[in-house]
Amino acid sequence: MTNTSHEVVKGPHHSGDAAPIALSAHSITKRFPGVLANDSVDFDVRAGEVHTLLGENGAGKSTLAAMLCGLYQPDSGYMLRNGEPISLSSPRAGLQHGIAMVHQHFRLVERFTVAENVVLGSRNLSFTLNRKSIDDKVAAVAESYGLPIDPQAIVGDLSVGQRQRVEIVKALYQGAEILLLDEPTAVLVPAEVEKLFENVHAMTAAGKSIVFISHKLGEVVEISDRVTVLRGGRVTGHVSGRGTTDTKELARLMVGRDINLSTQRASHPTGHEVLQIRELSLESEGVNLLSNISFNVHEGEMVGIAGVAGNGQRELADTIAGLLSPTSGSISIGGAMATDRGPIAARELGLAYVPEDRLGMGLVPSMSILDNLLLTRDRRIIVDRASVRPEATRLIEQFEIKANDADHIARKLSGGNAQKVLLARELSGGRAATKLLVVCSPTRGLDVGAIETVRRLLDDARSAGQAILLISEDLDEIMSLADRILVLYRGAIVHETRGEAAQLATVGAAMAGLNTEGAA
Repeated sequence: MTNTSHEVVKGPHHSGDAAPIALSAHSITKRFPGVLANDSVDFDVRAGEVHTLLGENGAGKSTLAAMLCGLYQPDSGYMLRNGEPISLSSPRAGLQHGIAMVHQHFRLVERFTVAENVVLGSRNLSFTLNRKSIDDKVAAVAESYGLPIDPQAIVGDLSVGQRQRVEIVKALYQGAEILLLDEPTAVLVPAEVEKLFENVHAMTAAGKSIVFISHKLGEVVEISDRVTVLRGGRVTGHVSGRGTTDTKELARLMVGRDINLSTQRASHPTGHEVLQIRELSLESEGVNLLSNISFNVHEGEMVGIAGVAGNGQRELADTIAGLLSPTSGSISIGGAMATDRGPIAARELGLAYVPEDRLGMGLVPSMSILDNLLLTRDRRIIVDRASVRPEATRLIEQFEIKANDADHIARKLSGGNAQKVLLARELSGGRAATKLLVVCSPTRGLDVGAIETVRRLLDDARSAGQAILLISEDLDEIMSLADRILVLYRGAIVHETRGEAAQLATVGAAMAGLNTEGAA
């Protein structure tokens, strides 16, 4: 194995000699049926540093992290904790060695309080609980690392950022010295990301070791003392962080080629209005999901809808697509009224829709690529696959879909290739030529190579004159692609700005409900 190595001797939290190695993995190999997930991987993290694992989907970083905390066991290789050999049979065994993982999808009981969640599973509890004492201990741990949170608060009432804080406090309360953070910024708004980074600095300053798992290159460079890059289960490089390495070098190590994720805006003047939304509202069981929304999208324009999950984005998309009936207001596509006419009528007017749930709502997992491409075409009693097969083969080549052939089953595709099939179907036209593309979270969960491809496809569609409504929780994506940005908070548009004039702090504050200036 050949490593492209630029080793770091010490990070900013170290002084004098390099800090001791807290945890190391040597020649770690892990196989699953038909897959070599980790191939003789070496990795270590020092006391008081942030060491990031970076790689594409399927590169092996999550598998390695799972072995570092005891969730998986390696087939070969060994691990050392403070220089002593350890063998982790379970996450509890990992915790006994001071190693804990904070998962991307939180493992909390929503009906319990913060303190109850923190002590859940602890073996040091007495038969009778002294709630006051537990609350005080939890609060003390939280405060000591700059993670203040009310121990008596119900977890179900907390924001996403606060829930993540509970997970971190739980790991610290149980004695973790090494924390593995799995995609910790994926669900956070910018202000919460900044707060998380402050918390990470506080923990490393106290001597804790952080293994940071992320696909966001800019954040990796900012937060990391060191970065280890994986590709195909092997280490391709060890590089320094803290702004000393550019994102292009990291992307090159991840995918083996140069990646372009630069800002892209409309290159031609916009044309006629394609989508018109006027005073749109949606109510369900007495709850206002959408409140008096008005905006439009023109030919050759990409409008981005930014917002934290659960603020009406999905309902807005489904209402435009004809899947939900609005309580009031109107929707027109290409000058024709589409309000409450259903999804088939919306498609006949030129709508194409890429939903958030690729394999649940967008594609039929048990069907082939060819059959999935046929889903939005006019249906006949007998499906003529033979006549469509050449077009399906052409789309597979055009959209660079990695599949054996057009008969490849959808559920066997990677996330990136499933998204490409969806885009190929929607952009190639169905019942009518595509005028309006509504696309939700198009790059969620994709690696940097697939992200580049999807962004290029969207920009090509814009350049071809299609109107695009981009709905995403990834603010970097919105800021990089949208010509106009609207922020949706609690079902209402609270901020609007031109893409080139957008300020990250202002848009992020509006997403968190902290700033409603500039509302449309």
